[in-house]
Amino acid sequence: MALRGVRCMLMRGGTSKGAYFLADDLPADEAERNALLLALMGSPDPRQVDGLGGAHPLTSKVAIVSRSTEPGIDVDFLFAQVGVDRPMVDTTPNCGNILAGVAPFAIERGLVRALESKTNVRVRTVNTGTVADLLIETPAGRVNYDGSARIDGAPGTSAPITVTFLDTEGSVCGSLLPTGHAVDVIDGVPCTLIDNGMPVIVMKAADMGRTGHESREQLDKDDELKARIESIRLKAGPIMTLGDVSKKAVPKICLVAEPRAGGSMATRSFIPHECHASIGVFAAVTVATAAALPGSPASTVTRMPEGRERAVVVEHPTGEFTVNLTVGGTPERPVIERAGLLRTARMLFDGTAYAPERRLAAAE
Repeated sequence: MALRGVRCMLMRGGTSKGAYFLADDLPADEAERNALLLALMGSPDPRQVDGLGGAHPLTSKVAIVSRSTEPGIDVDFLFAQVGVDRPMVDTTPNCGNILAGVAPFAIERGLVRALESKTNVRVRTVNTGTVADLLIETPAGRVNYDGSARIDGAPGTSAPITVTFLDTEGSVCGSLLPTGHAVDVIDGVPCTLIDNGMPVIVMKAADMGRTGHESREQLDKDDELKARIESIRLKAGPIMTLGDVSKKAVPKICLVAEPRAGGSMATRSFIPHECHASIGVFAAVTVATAAALPGSPASTVTRMPEGRERAVVVEHPTGEFTVNLTVGGTPERPVIERAGLLRTARMLFDGTAYAPERRLAAAE
């Protein structure tokens, strides 16, 4: 069997895992590139046994990285969500977890020169134009992966990566609230349709007849709930300026409830058809933003801190995720000026990934 080899680095970014590539190592033609990515990841197949994918949306992700030509930007990052059991490569959304691995990858590949102690890498997400600063530890000019930073949803501890988002509002939908309202009613359920880095439909779990504290496994088996969620998602897509979302990974869904573990709110996130083991980076930022909007469903169940600088603790099935918001504006019309958070990442493998040439030929 003839195989095509592509240089690849496998990395854990936050609570996700993905294959990282230099843009120059992949075909410039989008259709050829997507066919190659599907073959490399082993899709479509529920187990992805013939590729790099991990049989779950959180482990079937791709980062495509290049040196940026934009002034003030170090690297460009194109995120791709690769379908597990569907032949889908979706470059519509952001992914803050895979973003966390872009800075170390860029240094390892020589796109950015590491400084002696810490290095800030400014990254533009090509999907949406979102810009973020990633501050990583680089003692003696080398990426450090070992440290005491811990994030729920990833085992052990690692070196910290501080992520500061500079302009996430309306990243995909064009505005924070694409309908102009903090509350829209779809299928009789009050929702906030919002995009502060990730298009998300935020609903109170109680309005869906659930507590919002069910286990991930329980919710994944809840076919009645998932059918209702998908009905709402399909209707929300067009009014969020996303069009037909039946084959898209966005918008995500988040059910919110009152916290039980000392946090600000409890969440159960769907991505969009499976319940997340934790919650995505941009989804957490977006849901925390929704909770800051007076009258929104999330605001009624959230213990929102006061003041300009707010640490919003988002509970999820495997722990919590703290989002640091800088809030301006007025109490009636708050403005989220900045969002920051802590992530970690680790290089897992660096080498050559192979795809069957016959699959690529069949796609041409």
